[in-house]
Amino acid sequence: MIFAKSLARKQVLLSDGTVVGVVYNVTADLRTGVLLNLLVKPQNEISELKKDDGLYVIPFESVRAIKDYIVVDRKLIKK
Repeated sequence: MIFAKSLARKQVLLSDGTVVGVVYNVTADLRTGVLLNLLVKPQNEISELKKDDGLYVIPFESVRAIKDYIVVDRKLIKK
């Protein structure tokens, strides 16, 4: 189980080590509690990531690891 508050202000990296930015917020399905997306404040410009209001929107299903930072599988990101 992952608690949304444990994701706050964690650094986000792509699976190849590229720094994406820092978690700004998350979106979730309120009925099920399932996390849907990470909203990330950018540190680098990454063309394949979708932006909305200046934040990257990363599907939570593409997250591969959460420790001191969050690793996102670059191959699973859909623009």
